[in-house]
Amino acid sequence: MRGVNRPLRWEIEDHMKLHGYNLNQVAELAGINAGNLSRALNGVARSITIGQLDALAKLFGQAPGWLYELYIEECISEEKWLDNPKNVSIIFAAAEQLFQMERLQEAEHFYQVVIDGTKDSFSEMLAMSHYRLFLIAQGKDAEKNWRAVIRFEPYRNRLPEHLQLAALLKLTKVCFALQKWDEVEKFADELAELSMALCKTREKVESEQHLVYYYGAGLLFKGATLEKRGLYDQSKKYVRGYANLEWPEPLDEEVKKEVEMFKIWGKANLYTLEVLAGNEGIIDEYADYLANLNWLADILAGLITILKSANTYAFSVDHVLSRFSEAIHAFHSFNDDLILSDRHLRFRYHKAIYEFRHGRIQAGLDETLQCLALAHNMSRNEDYVRCTALFEQYKDYASEQQIESFLQYPIRAV
Repeated sequence: MRGVNRPLRWEIEDHMKLHGYNLNQVAELAGINAGNLSRALNGVARSITIGQLDALAKLFGQAPGWLYELYIEECISEEKWLDNPKNVSIIFAAAEQLFQMERLQEAEHFYQVVIDGTKDSFSEMLAMSHYRLFLIAQGKDAEKNWRAVIRFEPYRNRLPEHLQLAALLKLTKVCFALQKWDEVEKFADELAELSMALCKTREKVESEQHLVYYYGAGLLFKGATLEKRGLYDQSKKYVRGYANLEWPEPLDEEVKKEVEMFKIWGKANLYTLEVLAGNEGIIDEYADYLANLNWLADILAGLITILKSANTYAFSVDHVLSRFSEAIHAFHSFNDDLILSDRHLRFRYHKAIYEFRHGRIQAGLDETLQCLALAHNMSRNEDYVRCTALFEQYKDYASEQQIESFLQYPIRAV
């Protein structure tokens, strides 16, 4: 049994007295059945619905969700109440309603109650609750994101198939941002296989995106994982696959636009693989392609590739960096995005290395400090330690202001 800090009925009664309402007046003004309200005031919290709690909050001038926690506490304090699956389903329905209303903090508490009260480990409701908590947990904190992945992963295949696709794509993206390449490859494979399998059933699937989108995304992330591992020739096979998507059924105009996007990404990533392999002669052509696209996210990804290659094969790309200087100043706009903030961090790290290798120590230290700030804000411990070590390597050349900026960050161990 969980303790109740203050009974729900006390809160309601106190506000009735404060506003000078009797039971019938409250029932009428809030649109609540007087009998249900009476039972709630006699200690049966579940006599009131979530919608009625919201109506009471509005009537008494309180914030939405004002009584939710007390409602949950009183319901589950009756030890056997959650033993009935119907009662757990009531809590789940309330959680879903809150989730759709984007009242995530309140929904989170309800989903956890469902998880704690569900006995059947293969229950779809249990899997859905874990999925929702996974989605709610996502943010800039890398450690929190990874814990959410670990918690949800065992339940991904217990979701309805149309939601499995969305869940696998989200898992893939989160793990890609976390640089968990084994997991990215596993989820990307599952995504491509499931989307094709559902297509072959010839049954209409009400998924968030068309099946061909999920199939293309699976190939894209598979290719990206192989690229990160330096397996460029293997990666090209997957890049060509999503750059030339073929589908066994006709596609409408909107879906054709998505297929066209994969073609654009494929062309860009074939450039990427050539540059990473050390093909310096293609750099300017690649830069022209990025400039013509004029998409900030793609410019960021392209410059990471160019810098990484320049650092590996020791050639200069100053003219490229100068060409995209305005875009580089705008990269800070990505700092609240899960994947693009990771790219921004990697860009700053590779640019710091590039500046140091070309003898521009002050510029390298400035880039390192930007990288350090991003790693700190994202709780990226390994990146944080790596940036700290890089700064320490050139610390003797740092200005007082750079030293002061560096000292505001705590020392961390891997």
